[in-house]
Amino acid sequence: MGKINQVRKLTDNAYLNLYNVKATSIHNTPVDYFVASRAKSEKEMKLSTGENPPDGVIIYSLYGEKKDKVVLIRQYRYPIGTYAYEFPAGLVEKGEDYHDSAVRELYEETGLTLTPLKVDEAYQKPYFTSVGMSDESCAAVYGYASGTVSTDAQEASEEIQVVLADREEVKRILREERVSIMCAYMLMHFLKDEKPFDFLEVLK
Repeated sequence: MGKINQVRKLTDNAYLNLYNVKATSIHNTPVDYFVASRAKSEKEMKLSTGENPPDGVIIYSLYGEKKDKVVLIRQYRYPIGTYAYEFPAGLVEKGEDYHDSAVRELYEETGLTLTPLKVDEAYQKPYFTSVGMSDESCAAVYGYASGTVSTDAQEASEEIQVVLADREEVKRILREERVSIMCAYMLMHFLKDEKPFDFLEVLK
């Protein structure tokens, strides 16, 4: 296993920062690595604490009387200079349970009310989002959405369209649109499952 020798914070932003990691690889060669992190300091980084609290939450929710539509957002993303389809998501606030974060974030982004499901921990624990570049991890929350779509609670800096997609629209999105990989994999489950959230029963 490699050895981390030094970590230095390079930026001082509110939500995401760049860190330089100096290390020695398992082959005894020097490593000069850059990591994006939600941590406020070197001591709070996951490479320092060894812990993995969720930085954010991703919400997979179904909508409609027949639970036959999935709640998506189509959001403008600056790194790619265009729109991408994603699940509603957001950061977990300090001291906040991530299930509560999911309820709050779904309302803020879509105007809908989330009723979370109780699922096996293996399906909702924090997993890393892009571990080659960042120590960020997100927990998944599954549930049913209700109410009327509204963008009134969105932040002024956000450019988000709410999409309630049935299976035919999901097929089109996967074929034709830019989609985040986490969202894409879940949409494949949505297409395959005969009943809503069928895949969540596997570990029981």
